[in-house]
Amino acid sequence: MLLEKLSNLPGVSGDEGAVRDTIAAELEGLPLERRTDSMGNLLVRKGADMSSSSPRIMLAAHMDEVGLIVVSIEESGHLRFKPLGGIDSRVLVSKRVRVGREKIPGVIGAKAIHLQKPEERKKPFAADQLYIDIGAKNREEAEKHLSIGAYVSFDTECVSIGGGCFRGKAFDDRAGCAVLLELLREENGLSFDAAFTVQEEIGLRGARVAAYTLRPQIALAIEATAAADTPDTREEHSATVLGKGPAISFMDRTLIVDRGILKELVGAAEKAAIPFQLRRAAGGGTDAGAIALSREGARAGVVAVPCRYIHSPCGVLKESDLQHTLTLVRAWLEATVKQNWKGDLL
Repeated sequence: MLLEKLSNLPGVSGDEGAVRDTIAAELEGLPLERRTDSMGNLLVRKGADMSSSSPRIMLAAHMDEVGLIVVSIEESGHLRFKPLGGIDSRVLVSKRVRVGREKIPGVIGAKAIHLQKPEERKKPFAADQLYIDIGAKNREEAEKHLSIGAYVSFDTECVSIGGGCFRGKAFDDRAGCAVLLELLREENGLSFDAAFTVQEEIGLRGARVAAYTLRPQIALAIEATAAADTPDTREEHSATVLGKGPAISFMDRTLIVDRGILKELVGAAEKAAIPFQLRRAAGGGTDAGAIALSREGARAGVVAVPCRYIHSPCGVLKESDLQHTLTLVRAWLEATVKQNWKGDLL
């Protein structure tokens, strides 16, 4: 499955090369224009050049995942690190990781509980209290394999866990990348620009550059978003729910979704009988926020695959939600291209 292949790749923000190369290989031999810009974004054009009377459409999915970066090496050979992206440090202790170009196996450690003072046991560990153990006996041995600045990704394998669900890392946003890649590989007769972007998790950086180049009038970010449909969360406090289809955003921290695009997405879902949900939260941010502000601006929206335990070493999503996201984006894109979208307000 494409999601498994993409999820298992290391691709922390700023180190997306393995993901980019894999996506490019999947597109090899297809009649597509593609190039990699100086930032590292993979830009792909599908279909004939868009005429001046047609809207310039951009679909975006980011390749990077949250992870860690080595900032110092202790004399003992242990590695100190900083998070790249929003990670709750409480989920890090005892997690397996891969470090550097050699993908050195390691584990995140902390001060043993029997050595902690009573007041220390009452507080969760902060990131600067943790370290990575790669089994090196001292700094000199560790430095034979890596240096400060080495990237660290979670060592998690994507697998099926039953109930139509998958467990794995980096679903944010390899799920979106899988959807966008499928749309590019299909013989669907559609014309649009695709951007597999970099460094979304640390400030939507790649999307700014990609949108400046592509100059879209209409844009859609294909994302993964938080689902908290768990026993300790009331339904109204869960932004999305697994199994109820793709989540359509109306706003987030970076964007108020264009009302025309929102209407078209809902209309496309209802017309094709695609299950969907409105994302019941206004936090977080996506590439759409940066794209909407590029050059003279663009109308932008967001469709996302619900994912439990997002931004952690291991998330859970439902395959049906992923497939329905693909179906919805395709249906919306077909309607948008055919009717030369006018952006009427609700």
